[in-house]
Amino acid sequence: MPQAKNADLVLEYETFGTPLDPTLLLIMGFTAQMTAWPVEFCEQLASAGLHVVRFDNRDCGLSTKTEGEAPNVMAIMMATMAGQPVGDVPYSLSDMASDAVAVLDALGIEQAHVAGASMGGMITQQMAIDHPDRVASVISIMSTTGSPTVGQADPDAMAALLGVPPTERSAAIERGVELGRIIGGPLFNEELAREAAAAAYDRSFYPAGAAFQMAAIAKSGDRTAALQQLPHRALVIHGAADSLITPSGGEATASAIPNSTLVMLDEMGHDLPRPLWGTFVDAITSHIAAGGNSADG
Repeated sequence: MPQAKNADLVLEYETFGTPLDPTLLLIMGFTAQMTAWPVEFCEQLASAGLHVVRFDNRDCGLSTKTEGEAPNVMAIMMATMAGQPVGDVPYSLSDMASDAVAVLDALGIEQAHVAGASMGGMITQQMAIDHPDRVASVISIMSTTGSPTVGQADPDAMAALLGVPPTERSAAIERGVELGRIIGGPLFNEELAREAAAAAYDRSFYPAGAAFQMAAIAKSGDRTAALQQLPHRALVIHGAADSLITPSGGEATASAIPNSTLVMLDEMGHDLPRPLWGTFVDAITSHIAAGGNSADG
């Protein structure tokens, strides 16, 4: 597959559709590889008239892994809950947003509609803040603003997310299925979850990346004030059954960005369930077709 470079980092990416169509850059969430945007879903978006780009975040998939000792996740979480600085960590969401820009640069794309899921939504928001001219519109999915007062996870969901996965293949796959069961919504499909967990393990099993990415989230803090200044049109999609980033996170995102539309889906948890793909595609394509940012008039 093709690769982009951001300084010394290499970022694996893949495209669907034709570059003649509007570009939709997809940014996946915490520890999730670009393959968590399923091929069939990307093809549906491409068939709807979009040039779709997906990529592996740093410390995930086939992109560059950070060298050195991983941050102490529990210490970071304790500092965050106490409102204290998280200390010296290798990178922030701003750095991850610059990775996304590097992917666009590699493709020669000046501006893209950017959709991010979970941590990917946070990166999308940060990209619009840091690189406003590169973002045609914001699509924030099952994400939040970084404010500690909204979107806080249910304890069981957070414990499942931060649990250390076993290294043996079958056990790691079962752990992935169980995590999906806990944070997924009522449309959770165990068979599809097992297939996805097996494919992800075989492509790249790298649990060490979790600590670096969690540190980046914690370091970046609350984006609410910056989001309130965005000129971009925004589509905010959230699941009413989301236990990992609870619905107030999506509501706060839509409230913060002035020109935004909130779509709350009753059957969605912290997942992209196959029965809702048509709903996602319709919402995204309608949003993109509606036009430019508020700053464009």
